[in-house]
Amino acid sequence: MSAASAAASSLAAAASAAAAAGPTLSIALVGAGLVGAEFLAQVAALQARAAPAARLRVVAVATEAVAAQYPHFAALGLHVVTPNKKAFSGDPELLARIRAAAAAAGTLVLHESTVGAGLPILSTLNDLVDTGDDIVKIEGIFSGTLSFIFNQFSTPGSADAPAFSSVVQKAKELGYTEPDPRDDLNGLDVARKVVILARLAGIPLTLQSLAIENIVPEPLRQVATADEFLARLPEFDAHFAALHRDARAAGSVLRYVGTVGPRPDLCGVRLVRFPADHPFASLKGSDNIIAFTTRRFPNPLIVQGAGAGAAVTAFGMLSDILKIARTLRSG
Repeated sequence: MSAASAAASSLAAAASAAAAAGPTLSIALVGAGLVGAEFLAQVAALQARAAPAARLRVVAVATEAVAAQYPHFAALGLHVVTPNKKAFSGDPELLARIRAAAAAAGTLVLHESTVGAGLPILSTLNDLVDTGDDIVKIEGIFSGTLSFIFNQFSTPGSADAPAFSSVVQKAKELGYTEPDPRDDLNGLDVARKVVILARLAGIPLTLQSLAIENIVPEPLRQVATADEFLARLPEFDAHFAALHRDARAAGSVLRYVGTVGPRPDLCGVRLVRFPADHPFASLKGSDNIIAFTTRRFPNPLIVQGAGAGAAVTAFGMLSDILKIARTLRSG
């Protein structure tokens, strides 16, 4: 038995033993980093006021190496709640194994926090699909980092934009970006979220088949370090300024969006112009905004709010866990 399999088996045994002690949902936390620590704090705060039927017990904090074992966890009867996007946006075969194992064991695999942190994005989409609605388009600003950057850089009615490099530097100093801002500007994070949404909507999308606009200037994509990237980014301020001027001349602003259409070729991740009166144009700070256009909602159903940060991500995880607790009580 592999180390990961042994760990999963021991977690299952610990959970069974703890559950037998009373009406308790036992939790094994995989990874205790920034989000994990915030999640534990929220669990502790909840326990101070929760009714016994909603009691949660943390029985183990495991390592990140266990995260690849979702199908094995589900097969052992363990419910999975995760903010990790890779299992749901990567290899379709892995996702199929996760779903098959969960269905066979009667377990739940919930990942609301993979898109929009604590915002009810996946639950809204699931409700639309489960009730038989038809998805026309899902469009959204899914990155808190890119939301902040373009809300600062391209604002309705602004005559002149600040230097793009200065906005990126400010976002980094405020802690909005990855250690290397290119990991935000290349669009891959948004792309993973688009793939997750598309697959939940029944669209067989992969990262490889998705059109992704990388807005990192070509000469800076291969520079060795983040510091070198930031030092050279001012060389391309004129390029971004021209994009802003063109958008302003059309009465529009720039926003970096992900789009899900009813077919894979209608999905994409790109920099888009929106008229100044569009809901995406009036977004503030680092908020996310997602618009669901469906047969029943020809005027889009819009979800908006904080879509990044440890507190809201942990909130989304805890909400999923409480959904499992309610399911177990009703069962």
